[in-house]
Amino acid sequence: MSSIAVPGALAPRRAWHTDLPVLLVAVCWGASYLAAKDITTARTVLAVLVLRFVLVLPVLGAVGLRSLRGLTGAQWRGAALLGLILSGVFLLETYGVVHTSATNAGLIISLTMILTPLAEAAVTRTRPTAAFLGAAALSVLGVVLLTQGGGFTRPSAGDLLMLLAALVRTLHVLVMSRLRSVRGAGALPLTTVQLGTAVAVFAALSAGAGGPAPWTAAAGFGPQEWAGLLFLSALCTLFAFFVQMWAVRRTSPSRVSLLLGTEPLWAAAAGIALGGERLGTLGLVGGVLVLGGTAWGRRAAD
Repeated sequence: MSSIAVPGALAPRRAWHTDLPVLLVAVCWGASYLAAKDITTARTVLAVLVLRFVLVLPVLGAVGLRSLRGLTGAQWRGAALLGLILSGVFLLETYGVVHTSATNAGLIISLTMILTPLAEAAVTRTRPTAAFLGAAALSVLGVVLLTQGGGFTRPSAGDLLMLLAALVRTLHVLVMSRLRSVRGAGALPLTTVQLGTAVAVFAALSAGAGGPAPWTAAAGFGPQEWAGLLFLSALCTLFAFFVQMWAVRRTSPSRVSLLLGTEPLWAAAAGIALGGERLGTLGLVGGVLVLGGTAWGRRAAD
């Protein structure tokens, strides 16, 4: 009897040791919208994106050099295609957060958790359950109210960009799950090629967009901007990637996904507590509906 009780008693502690770093990733991702908003303007979006990922690519490349050499030509092309889509996600998210609040950005992007199963159902021609459709409707209503926190007005350009980012995120997940060429490729080389492709896109756009060059933008950064950039690079990208790889080997993907799904909650908390943002009554109700709808949708999709 004691031999059964001891593992049972230790299991929660082991689970907590795994859950805590994953939850910390969700906190970092939630705070990333405010961090990006604080260091980015409409003119410096491309420069900041280049800097953010250039800082972590050498580390990923050095750690995964052997696995990169093991990729086939088809896997390189597939990962590059995913990188092109991923660059669209980051562009829309970063331009979006410049033109809306960090709270709105984090909550609207959480619609990906609803849009992805809907897109999958459309591709596979399966009918979503009534519960899932109800959750989707609740989430959409929440976004409508969220973007009208100060009264019923036209949604801001940033809100619409974040909605587009959620759609492109959904496309990225869908293509990754169905692209045969990347099946069997390791997470590390796949992520490295995707981020490398995205940086190439950002650098090319930056060179032709007329905005400041990445090194020019970096030269104008003060301690606060450098702290924000390092937070986005080291914690929201590098740390987050390795924690996901580590955690998924020690617990279930569903548990990791559930913990990461708290990201919009932390985005709202950071925006309100640190950014001085206010939702208003309608916005507050909308935020609660978005969180409730996505949580309900996740359960209904399982």
